[in-house]
Amino acid sequence: MKKLLFIALSTSILLTSCKENVKQETTSEMTNTEVIEQPKTKASLEFTPITHATMVMNYGDETIYVDPTGGKAAFADFKQPTIILITDIHGDHLSIDTLKELNLNGTIIVAPQAVVDKFPEDFKPMFKVLNNGQTAVVKDINIEAIPMYNLREEALKFHEKGRGNGYVLTFGDERVYISGDTEDIPEMRNLKNIDKAFVCMNLPYTMPVESAASAVLDFKPKTVYPYHFRGTEGLSDVEKFKSIVNEGNPNIKVELLEWYPNK
Repeated sequence: MKKLLFIALSTSILLTSCKENVKQETTSEMTNTEVIEQPKTKASLEFTPITHATMVMNYGDETIYVDPTGGKAAFADFKQPTIILITDIHGDHLSIDTLKELNLNGTIIVAPQAVVDKFPEDFKPMFKVLNNGQTAVVKDINIEAIPMYNLREEALKFHEKGRGNGYVLTFGDERVYISGDTEDIPEMRNLKNIDKAFVCMNLPYTMPVESAASAVLDFKPKTVYPYHFRGTEGLSDVEKFKSIVNEGNPNIKVELLEWYPNK
């Protein structure tokens, strides 16, 4: 069963009188579902893990597929995408066959140039190219392309600097970070004002849980979600990651979602 996370993000109108507005949070007792309700909400954000690096985000009229893989059947329960984010050229992030099966009428695909270069010409009009350090507003959502790359000598061959993107998306007044395939790079450690963070941790391709936790303790997101944590030796110890983060900073909330339902 897929695990749904419903997150209502505050996007209240910025009037001077709104300074007194205080967010109120309530958590549902329903299994596998967390609901955060806030006053003066214009839209809610839903995260649905699909598998590994693939997720669906719904926000108002926008449906965002992140690294869609798994074929059309993986998205049977969702509306067609208005935005697609692709982080890298590897098969667990880029599936041209999946995209060919989807209804992409009106869809904008956001990706770095290295990803765009993998596509046939008939896809090219759909793309908004964003490379490391670039920012664009796509369907009223601000999207920043954040570097993602390896640091360890033995892992440099997997993800070179400048090829792939992590992303920071702004929904109302909240910022969501999606790491893509990366290690605990300075660009991650120096992130500011992140509300929700999806952070990878798998060996040998990205980083161990200790490095991921260290980076999270540096940039201090309000909530962090381990994802992309299946490596060649199986699943990373996300409970250990949670323990390290909680011991280092109990104010950072660690949420463990179900990314591998068939494990």
